[in-house]
Amino acid sequence: MQKLFDEVGSLDKRCYEEFALSEDILMEHATNGMASYIRDNFSKFSSVIVVCGSGNNGADGIALARQLHGDFDVSIYYAKEAKSMMARLQEKRAKAIGVKECFEIQHCAVLVDAIVGTGFSGEFSDELKELITKLNDSLAFKISCDIPSYGFKADVTLTMGALKKSLYLDASKDAVGEIRVIDLGISRSIYEAQTNWNLLDEKDLELPTRDKKDSHKGSFGHLAIACGSKSGASILSASSALRFGVGLVTLVGYENEQIPYSIMHASELPSNTTALALGMGLGNEFSDKELDIFLDNSFSLIADADIFYMPIIDKILKRENVILTPHAKEFVALLKHTKLANISIEELQKNRFKFVELFTKNYPRITLILKGANSIIAQNNIFYINPHGTSALAKGGSGDVLSGLVGALLAQGYSALDSAINASLAHTLLAQNYKGADFSLTPEDLINGICDL
Repeated sequence: MQKLFDEVGSLDKRCYEEFALSEDILMEHATNGMASYIRDNFSKFSSVIVVCGSGNNGADGIALARQLHGDFDVSIYYAKEAKSMMARLQEKRAKAIGVKECFEIQHCAVLVDAIVGTGFSGEFSDELKELITKLNDSLAFKISCDIPSYGFKADVTLTMGALKKSLYLDASKDAVGEIRVIDLGISRSIYEAQTNWNLLDEKDLELPTRDKKDSHKGSFGHLAIACGSKSGASILSASSALRFGVGLVTLVGYENEQIPYSIMHASELPSNTTALALGMGLGNEFSDKELDIFLDNSFSLIADADIFYMPIIDKILKRENVILTPHAKEFVALLKHTKLANISIEELQKNRFKFVELFTKNYPRITLILKGANSIIAQNNIFYINPHGTSALAKGGSGDVLSGLVGALLAQGYSALDSAINASLAHTLLAQNYKGADFSLTPEDLINGICDL
């Protein structure tokens, strides 16, 4: 697990004030880390073009070119005239040792984007947009300095000091490439401060365990899933849950002759139920009274899909140990229903962190999994991003499998937050482990892969 930050300016300031490190020293370490990456991955005298802006991101690029000069065929393309104090200083140093300047984007082995960094908040001119298009059209290996400039698509982003949340917006997924952190002369453990945002690593996954030998099927929980006429979704969730360690699964409600033999059916909640799942393929089969009866208990609950458009969501939001797993459209509907925000899906996607924080501030007892390219898991003021999702999961039924994974852990007694984190990680790992073409992954493939986690 790694820390995530809104900005690192305050972390840099602490280096100046507490550790007697100057801006110049931090920049030298940053660019040395970038230079080391290039030296490790490309042969000596390879051609490198560094495209630089006017501010400190451009200064990083100019300093990088100076450090590579002599060992690489490096040149600087000035997208903007150097203006910041550090950019002018680095330009002076680069010129002093003879780093050359180029005036068009030529063929090269490595192309470095150092146009704008995290401090940029304006609009790109048409001229800069045209330049970005040319850079993207290049066949060179593309590196972004700290964060990709607007529209630039990097093969790798070498980010300075610590990980930034903006690198993990859904919209950033196609732009950042591989992300690596460059140290700034001190360990990240010292540079980084406290934060409520974290990035999940695959090694954070903790699978269900069956350490107790003297046990039976009831020892591992009983998940009850509300089953409407669209029972395929409920069956996928039930099958997923059964594979993920829960001892018993019962579909409650609409009866379907296609239910697998390993899954039970009942017209009301079994007496030994330990967790509930509600929403997957629910449709309109349940009356408000039947839903009230289903929820007339204190069991842990996973709620998904249809439930976000139904009045019963108000009752769910008042419960303890609840996990909600909306995708973007469902979350927008939830925000509108709770009168927290009336926004479009596009606005949500640009401000996912903001609206997740808004929701959990108002509903601190709810655990949220906002699904997406980089799913966000949140509870109260603690937040996690799972960056391991793939486009293979963009398939009907994938979310139902996730709900089953979550429900299985809840039924086995895991806390809501631990259930959300581990189910989300398992879900993305299942997709990554799939050996077929990404477009061919089905929910059944995910379920069958659980045994190989």
